[in-house]
Amino acid sequence: MGSSLSEKIFMIFIYIFTGAFALACFLPFWLVLINSFAAESNIKLHGYQLFPKEFSLASYQYLLEGKQVLSSYIVSTSVTVAGTILAVAVTSMYAYTLAHPKVRYRNILSFLTYFTMIFGTGLVGFYILVANWLGLKDTLWALILPYVLNPFFAFIMVSFFRTLPYEINEAATVDGANDLTIFFKIIIPISKPVIATVSLFYALQYWNDFFLALLFIDDYKLHPLQMMIRQLISNINIGAYVSGSQTTYTQPLPTYGVQLATVCLTIGPIILLYPFTQKFFVKGITIGALKG
Repeated sequence: MGSSLSEKIFMIFIYIFTGAFALACFLPFWLVLINSFAAESNIKLHGYQLFPKEFSLASYQYLLEGKQVLSSYIVSTSVTVAGTILAVAVTSMYAYTLAHPKVRYRNILSFLTYFTMIFGTGLVGFYILVANWLGLKDTLWALILPYVLNPFFAFIMVSFFRTLPYEINEAATVDGANDLTIFFKIIIPISKPVIATVSLFYALQYWNDFFLALLFIDDYKLHPLQMMIRQLISNINIGAYVSGSQTTYTQPLPTYGVQLATVCLTIGPIILLYPFTQKFFVKGITIGALKG
């Protein structure tokens, strides 16, 4: 009886703690969302409120009037989609090579991959490689190629591939299948949990990144959304930036509201990825964390 009562008390505590933690995580998102619809005068007078007294669509109206939002959306979407597909393809093939027991130099490749996680390249050398040697400055490839192979994500996939019975490969080889056929027609279909997990990680990385744009993109027409947010926050004259130095907006600029509205516009699409990958996410992370 006492044990049952203590378990109930413990479960109640867990539910309360989890609910409070979830509320604490949700509160910043709510403040950003609800205050993006608040009037600029209300924000300046009362600050950020849970329920603003005055509402206005001026921030969204101002953003959507300009050309920069659409341009940045196209850039971010293109980089995220193309980068995620390319990165998952390269990472999965590389991870399968590291996990394959009959690849001769897999241990050396694993060490080199692990070495890059500890000792990264210098910023100057990285810039010279991408901008000068590869000539990728002011191109979308400068936002894609540097993140094509992430060592941590590769090791997550290696851990998953090592859990697959090697007898599958042997049976397919006996039936006349080569390595490419085995990988694309057998390994990939049964690796959906880890592929979905790594795809989500890559998509978040590409979507949220502004550092590469800060280094290699000078043309504002190629700025992704996160770079646009940074420019809006750091640039006092946001009118020239959002509208491409041409604006018909005659009212006082809703500075705070524009920043919040931009954040809401940028996080929307990436949140939609979670419902499609949620059923694979926990399984993929668990496998990658427990196996090594």
